[in-house]
Amino acid sequence: MTAPLTSFEPATGALLWQGQSGDANAEVERACAAWPKWAAQPIAYRIETLRRFVNVVRRHEDALTDLIARETGKPLWDARAEVAAVMGKVDISVAAYSERTGQRRLEANLGARQSVRHKPHGVMAVLGPYNFPAHLPNGHIVPALLAGNAVVFKPSEKTPAVGEMLVKLYHEAGVPTDAVRLLLGGADAGKALAAHPDVGGILFTGSAQTGLAINRQFAGQPSKILALEMGGNNPIVVWDTPEIHAAATIVVQSAFMTSGQRCTAASRLIVRDGIADRLIAEIRKIADRLIVDHPHADPTPYMGPVIDNEMADGLTESFLYLMSNGGRPIKHMVRPQKGLPFVSPAIIDVTDVKDRPDVELFGPLLQIIRVADFADAIGEANNSRYGLSASLIGGTPEQYNQFWSNVRAGIVNWNRPTNGATSNAPFGGVGISGNHRPSAFYAADYCAYPVVSAEIESPRASIGVGLRDIDVSAMGE
Repeated sequence: MTAPLTSFEPATGALLWQGQSGDANAEVERACAAWPKWAAQPIAYRIETLRRFVNVVRRHEDALTDLIARETGKPLWDARAEVAAVMGKVDISVAAYSERTGQRRLEANLGARQSVRHKPHGVMAVLGPYNFPAHLPNGHIVPALLAGNAVVFKPSEKTPAVGEMLVKLYHEAGVPTDAVRLLLGGADAGKALAAHPDVGGILFTGSAQTGLAINRQFAGQPSKILALEMGGNNPIVVWDTPEIHAAATIVVQSAFMTSGQRCTAASRLIVRDGIADRLIAEIRKIADRLIVDHPHADPTPYMGPVIDNEMADGLTESFLYLMSNGGRPIKHMVRPQKGLPFVSPAIIDVTDVKDRPDVELFGPLLQIIRVADFADAIGEANNSRYGLSASLIGGTPEQYNQFWSNVRAGIVNWNRPTNGATSNAPFGGVGISGNHRPSAFYAADYCAYPVVSAEIESPRASIGVGLRDIDVSAMGE
């Protein structure tokens, strides 16, 4: 018998949830049996079912918010915003389905009609992350269901309780029990699910290492749709601006919201030498005021813990590595509570660090790089294999146009944080941040495939060239 799965509250260490690993084959089999009937339902039926899901989530809003906060460690206000995003996803997905995969009619030759419609892929595997354990998988599941697919959802092994509750809410709303299946387990369960021959698509959010492994595994199987969102090593560039406090606030929001555990979090601050000292002093002042505490603490914290002690240990080791290789600490990373994965926001100047590691740190660790001119700033921003999110703070409209045109990222902002993207726009990156299948509003694109049909009510045809003349005399014999 396999060992039970467990989930512990990062902020307290208390056992939150316990369960058993699932069977990928059994879950896919049930989803395969269910999806044709679900796909055959009118789109209006599927829309209405998912709008009932919104009402069900609203009834359980407080319980889901509390569970997210407890299982991830994020503050209640952050968890509440995630639940709001879960509810908002349905109407956004309905609009996206209509706009991006709606039926179209065109005229064709001989009075025929040209019809463009979309079909579901069948059974979709959704592999969810731990940082937004409801919102991010929901962003795949809702459009997949709208398109007529069935879904097997494997939540992160670090947040199984939220995944379990999310699936229960779909079922309570009337989504058929077998049209959304829950597969609990670790990496082996995810591999078994992705490799199943009856899975038509893999919708993944997580680390670049895992996403690249999935991409390699299925490089020879173009029949499987892959939508990979693999994080970032995101730059925020601050250039000439008189609004130093506002710029510093945006940097702090970009780097430290959700304890830096957002794929769009700013890892690298690239700043013009001439304003660097003033800006860094202001960032330090704000960061020193940030409250780091458990989700339900009073006063309300800005940051909770990171997901577990392994992540906290890795962040402190990364800070020490940068410091020992030429980095100049501005604000040290501290572990304020022994045995728990709380880490303070940390800032380090790595301008003089050679061969800076191009990794997604996924925590509240901001690296500062000073540059002399704007071209160097763009060059530093692009000094990464990742390409998810980038922001320019300050600068002129001409410099923003230059930044937008030359920086490699799927999300490019001006005077706004690198994070906080909305669901009514595409969300995805380039490089090893994604595979050109952005999610959010564009998730409709990979949840169904287009089928073009030439249609006419009765057969009508002629061949006008290339035929021998009819032998009339032979016809008369």
